[in-house]
Amino acid sequence: MPDGILLADKTAGETSAGIVRILKRRHRLRKIGHLGTLDPMATGVLPLCIDGGTKIAQFLDAADKAYCGEILLGLATDTLDITGQETARGPVPEFDAARLAQLAAELHGERLQTPPMYSAVKIGGQELYKLARAGIEVERKARLIRIDQITLRPGSTTDRVRFSVDCSKGTYIRVLAEEIGAALGCPATLASLRRTRFGPFGEAESHTMEALEACAVGALPVLTPTEALRTIPSQKVSAELAYALAVGRKGSLRDFAGPTDSPRVALIAPDNALLAIADRDGEGWVLRRMLYPQASELYRPESRC
Repeated sequence: MPDGILLADKTAGETSAGIVRILKRRHRLRKIGHLGTLDPMATGVLPLCIDGGTKIAQFLDAADKAYCGEILLGLATDTLDITGQETARGPVPEFDAARLAQLAAELHGERLQTPPMYSAVKIGGQELYKLARAGIEVERKARLIRIDQITLRPGSTTDRVRFSVDCSKGTYIRVLAEEIGAALGCPATLASLRRTRFGPFGEAESHTMEALEACAVGALPVLTPTEALRTIPSQKVSAELAYALAVGRKGSLRDFAGPTDSPRVALIAPDNALLAIADRDGEGWVLRRMLYPQASELYRPESRC
């Protein structure tokens, strides 16, 4: 099985961790983990790091995301979605497309958002959802999020609102649904949710769980690390530099001339493998992560004679 990123199209009802367990067992994977947890009710793009692909997780997990779905008005639940227990009901006021467009404009941009109790956020080493299940509510700090684009329109019934949103990492769509209801003057809860994009990865590249389980062992459609890091500029380096970086030689990047318009670069070894990630440091570059330690043997000077 090649190292890299596998894009699953998660089905409703399964947990993100459950997807990992299913594929690890079916395809006998050594290492597999997911990025950007999706709630059990949600569907859509779920990136999975396969074996050595776990090494690049830190460069992907901060990616912006896009979602679509529907909000149910007139009902509030403890989980802020329809899987939870009812906590309030209220009449749904009249609204039209113009009011929804106005509200969308108000939500656009940076804003503070408080994580919900039913979330994987940890406070004092304890996941909030575990405290919530025990009936314990604790104070949470609001976090800065960003809404880059949001569209609101009437839903499938008069008590529903459809939405699509492009947002920053850490945005809770369930909280956003509650806020939209409050702005319209009624309780609200998230009725459905689909993640349509995770960073550069979209629905078109994702594979259904049925298709992934049907793949022969070792034949999963994995994106290589270089393909997965497509948004980071790349630059091929010499065998000498590849060796120097692999053995940890300080100052190896002193004379490296990387891209002038990016704070980060993916270094590609002579054999086209992803060698390392480097970050700009003032006028120069520093090694952020070595991803191809085999380069210390492959490009050892005597081995190239």
